Amino acid sequence: MKLFFREYGQGQPLIVLHGLFGSCDNWLTQAKLYAKSFSVYTVDQRNHGLSPHSEEFDYPSMVNDLAEFIDDHNIINPVIIGHSMGGKTAMNFALAHPEKIDKLIVVDISPRPYELEHYSILDGLNAIPIDTLSSRNEADEILAQYVSEHDVRQFLLKNLQRKATGGFSWKINLPVLTQKLSNIGLDLQVKGTFTKPTLFIRGARSNYVQDADWNRIISIFPEATLETMETGHWVQAEKPNEFVELTRQWLNR
Repeated sequence: MKLFFREYGQGQPLIVLHGLFGSCDNWLTQAKLYAKSFSVYTVDQRNHGLSPHSEEFDYPSMVNDLAEFIDDHNIINPVIIGHSMGGKTAMNFALAHPEKIDKLIVVDISPRPYELEHYSILDGLNAIPIDTLSSRNEADEILAQYVSEHDVRQFLLKNLQRKATGGFSWKINLPVLTQKLSNIGLDLQVKGTFTKPTLFIRGARSNYVQDADWNRIISIFPEATLETMETGHWVQAEKPNEFVELTRQWLNR
């Protein structure tokens, strides 16, 4: 699958993978900061953003997409950063293709299965009458019945796009995400260990990476380091400058 991407800067390649319901545009601020010293590729994963839609939606498919992307663009020894779902894609990729990656940065996700809490979000998105929707405000009013946090709704509604013929459509492949959401909560799909430098960053107010996860992390990623930032789950969005500085310092060690 040919993934949509945006490219910034010059230097060592750095590939960024967004989380569930996200897109490469969520990383614009961070990408511009990284672009001072890296060739940054922000990528839309399948069924998200402007990348193609597919009935297949699981980590093996997304790993294959990333391998194809790296080969197509002749990217050598990239750093790969992944947040949440993107972090799980990145971990699987590092285990499957260790020769294709220099360093790994995993943001607020652990190498373990998760009971996902996104079904209410999908109920809300599916309640929006996309074929007759008249405005984003209407969509927000409907979604508010399922998602109380204003900032989360604004993030989710970035997936709405206006059609040239009028009205709205979804960027995300909502039917497939609804049908196959459970795939995103699964454990790592690739066995083995990744022995190159790996940085895990978690939010102090997030429960995605717990102290109890460390033994599992270090057994799979023996060169791992763990850093904690005073944020929730959206670490890089809540403190973009601090996040970029932390990762840049680690990469320069």
